[in-house]
Order: sequence, then C-alpha cells, then structure tokens
Amino acid sequence: MDAIERVFHEPNRMAILSVLCASRGGVPFTELRDRCGLTDGNLNRHLKALEDEDIVRCAKAFVDNKPRTTVTITATGTKRFQAYLDTIGEVLKRAKSAMRREPAGGNMPAARLATT
Repeated sequence: MDAIERVFHEPNRMAILSVLCASRGGVPFTELRDRCGLTDGNLNRHLKALEDEDIVRCAKAFVDNKPRTTVTITATGTKRFQAYLDTIGEVLKRAKSAMRREPAGGNMPAARLATT
C-alpha cells in the first residue's frame, strides 16, 4: 500500500500520465490538454505538481516562430507510475477476490480487505 502515491491518485493526473506513457518523445501541451479534456490552467496546475516530483519534464522551444511546450514523462516518473499501477492492480485483484468469498451484502472492513 506504500506505493499508492497521492501524486498519482487523481483522475486528471492519471489521464495525463496515461497519455504520456503511450507517447514516445513527449506530447505538445495543447495536444495533451485536448486529449485529457482539461483547461490550460488546470493542466498547468497538474503539470506543476508532477514536475515538482520529477515525474514529468516540460521543455519550451520555438517552432515556426511560435512557442511550444512539450511534456515528457521522466525515467523516474515511469518507474514510480508503474509501481503505482502494479499496486493498484494488486489492491483491485484482492478486492475482487474478497467479493467472491463474501456472501452478498456481507461487510468486510477496509483494513481486512487491504491485507487479505
């Protein structure tokens, strides 16, 4: 459960990282914004939090005399996000298994579910 990092445990950040993991060489800010359905300000806020944790890197450059920000996931970010996904997968697997063992409507305390 220690690998469930709060920095990832937010739907918009999960969407951002999912797009970045599927892209080689990074994603332009505007494309990332559109693919995640976020506003400029909201995406900036999430990227700042992820950048502060060395999960993503934002590179600014000029392309055809226009500023372009490209966002990439770092090697550290990839490792940490993979550990997070592995942990979430295990938690979900345990929850699913516990649901099969418990009678319908049975109450299983959350603490027991995490250690089952």
